[in-house]
Amino acid sequence: MNSRHRKTLETIFADPISGILSWDRIEALLVSIGCNVVEGSGSSVAFEKDGRRAYFHRPHPQRDALRYRVKAAREFLIKLGITS
Repeated sequence: MNSRHRKTLETIFADPISGILSWDRIEALLVSIGCNVVEGSGSSVAFEKDGRRAYFHRPHPQRDALRYRVKAAREFLIKLGITS
C-alpha cells in the first residue's frame, strides 16, 4: 500500500464521513489490499476478498463517491480487518 492509498484509507475512516472522495481512489485502495474486482452489468461492481464480497454502483456522471458509498467501503474494510 503506497502513501496515496494510506491517505485514502485515512479519509475513509475520518469522521465526519467525507463526501468529496474520488471513487477511483477507493477502487485503487481495494485493489491494492488484494480484492478481486468482479464487473457486473452497467455501473455495478463487486469487490471480493477472503470469501467476503461487497457490491457497489460506480458513481456517474460525477466521479466523487457520496457519503453512503464511503460508509459502505468503510464497513467492508472493517469486515476484512483493515482499520485506519
